[in-house]
Amino acid sequence: MNERAQNARLLIALAMEACTTTFNLEKAVCNLGYFMMAPNSWIPSTQILQRPLRLSNFSTSVVVSISHPPGNASIIVEVHNTDNVSPQDEKIILEQVARMLRISERDETHLREFQNLHPEAKEKGFGRSSRSPTIFEDAIKSILLCNCTWKRSLDMAKALCELQSQLANGLISMKCEDLNKKSSNKGSKRKRVTEKLTEDKKCAEDCSDSQMLNGKNATSLGNFPSSRELVSLDEYFLKKHCNLGYRAKRILQLAKRVESGKLDLQKFEKESNSISAQEVYVKLKRVKGFGQFACANLMMCMGYYEMVPMDSETRRHLQQVLTSITSLPSYMWIYNDVYIDVIVF
Repeated sequence: MNERAQNARLLIALAMEACTTTFNLEKAVCNLGYFMMAPNSWIPSTQILQRPLRLSNFSTSVVVSISHPPGNASIIVEVHNTDNVSPQDEKIILEQVARMLRISERDETHLREFQNLHPEAKEKGFGRSSRSPTIFEDAIKSILLCNCTWKRSLDMAKALCELQSQLANGLISMKCEDLNKKSSNKGSKRKRVTEKLTEDKKCAEDCSDSQMLNGKNATSLGNFPSSRELVSLDEYFLKKHCNLGYRAKRILQLAKRVESGKLDLQKFEKESNSISAQEVYVKLKRVKGFGQFACANLMMCMGYYEMVPMDSETRRHLQQVLTSITSLPSYMWIYNDVYIDVIVF
């Protein structure tokens, strides 16, 4: 990339409309731990969220910096390394930002209803939680959160983004078929694969292509991989390359169902006003890799709040606060006249 392209930038604005009076970028981003998961990069000193987003062809990514200047009725999106995008690309970029920060009439209604029930939350600006630009990324991250430490979840997300950068830059040249672990020469083949992975990772570290984050404060990562990018990969390769363990199989199964059209995650989100939470839960439970916690977490990202995803740490905190409750059941319970489904993870 030449110096002129590296210095180029484009500013576009996302009007907040009804969200103007309630929106706070820092609180929206940092209310949920997703902001710590790659490829997100939150810069506290400048109050900027930086990450790659897809263009309208869904194969090309651009790095953006998202900010909200004080008193501004719009969110400012700075697109790096270009001074021009098509109207369709601009539309797609703004749609992704709006989804991430829940800038919509429906999300604003949910926020105000919640804050009316909890005045203290309103005073603290609590209630708008960030999510991913796409529901597929939310789905994969929901799987990454299960049965492991928070650090392991972060490491796996980072590894997937590094893999996407390598795929986008053509640094992974091997064919997935060559990684079939049923091969009679499995041992030596795995050794060659390991050597190749090390070589590919070194290439990625040295690469400065535009597909990688190159903002001043950003980590050099790729975008989060799409279902289209993942379906071409071999399970064993994905498992070893990203240290995903059993999750590699589940992630590939999910990607293949999405790409084949057998699972339409976007439909659940778009038709959330007509499809009940119970219907969505039943359908998601049929997807391999989605237990109670993953279902509840993804449903929250979709805008269904009837089921609360609860890990062991959250459960412990609730038991400390609600001292009259000795154990939290995995069914509906009432607290302060609000019905909540508690899913114990």
